[in-house]
Amino acid sequence: MTDERLYQLALRLVPNVGPQTAKNLVAYCGSACDVFRTSARVLAKVPGVGSKTAEAIKNPLLKEAAKKEVDFVDKEGLRIVFYADENYPHRLRQLPDSPLLFFTKGNVVLNGRRMLAIVGTRAATAYGRKIVDELIENLVGRDVTVVSGLAYGIDYFAHKACLRHDIPTIGVLGHGLDRIYPAAHRQTAEDMLELGGLVSEFPSGTQPARENFPMRNRLVAGMCDATLVVEAANRGGALITANFANDYNRDVFAVPGRLTDTYSEGCNHLIRNHKSNLYTSIADLEYIMGWNPTVNDQEETHAPKAIQKQLFIDITDDEQPIVDLLMENEKLQLESICMRTKIPASKILTLLMGLELKGAVRALPGKVYAWV
Repeated sequence: MTDERLYQLALRLVPNVGPQTAKNLVAYCGSACDVFRTSARVLAKVPGVGSKTAEAIKNPLLKEAAKKEVDFVDKEGLRIVFYADENYPHRLRQLPDSPLLFFTKGNVVLNGRRMLAIVGTRAATAYGRKIVDELIENLVGRDVTVVSGLAYGIDYFAHKACLRHDIPTIGVLGHGLDRIYPAAHRQTAEDMLELGGLVSEFPSGTQPARENFPMRNRLVAGMCDATLVVEAANRGGALITANFANDYNRDVFAVPGRLTDTYSEGCNHLIRNHKSNLYTSIADLEYIMGWNPTVNDQEETHAPKAIQKQLFIDITDDEQPIVDLLMENEKLQLESICMRTKIPASKILTLLMGLELKGAVRALPGKVYAWV
């Protein structure tokens, strides 16, 4: 069998070989197929491999297991998305821990124009559900794909609300696509296939083990422009997802709650520690992400218009280092601006907001700022 998918899957199944080492092997050898054609002596020289792993790659059982997985993929109508494929999510491709490959089922659009993760506690309250329903209803017409984990609580309510409003939604799973966990969500998962679908980086037969869910959470965060935490206790998967999003320099939003509410502790913590933007309404997404359909969509579907600037902008001494940097680089991430100007993040944000009001700077998704 010469199907490149077989060798991609076989590489995914090599014990103790993570995504980065697997990518190094492919880069060194030329393709997944060539990895298995290369001698163990040569493979051992690839960074992160060594002789023990090189010998493991030569194990014939890998190809047998991969062949079974290819048969399963074909039988179930799944797709394998390899990191070198054209349709691999561009938001994931730039991340160091992005998966070597993953599986999709349904009409999944991986490179949607706007991708939003909505996560939260499994023990969602009426307050959390109301926030989700209102948000999803307000996303209609904004060309947003909603990503979540198909878990109980906030995840489930987000997927269901998307189905009601015909908004594409993707469920990222912590197990193989030969099962649905929890089983009670099987019908919802099937309903999602027409306008969205399911994603997993785990091969068939993989159980929903506890250690798989942080990996699932990183995929949810990495696929999206922003992550919204609706309700969360002071520990749990939603906060893990938010932490991944912050690590990836993606925008995070959190819904505030009463100080006495257990399932608002995590959100309040994110806001208090400046690890998220405050979410109070769709207007917050519109402003920070630039997702206002009445303005941005018109600009993007017609000839682009520059923001009208004053002929002579009054730049303060504090603002000048930021202006010089952005004029030189066109656009930069917030973290890079802070590092290169040596100005604290809290002050930088105030200065950037002032420059935005003057029409000199524009905020872009992913905490990126551009000179207009």
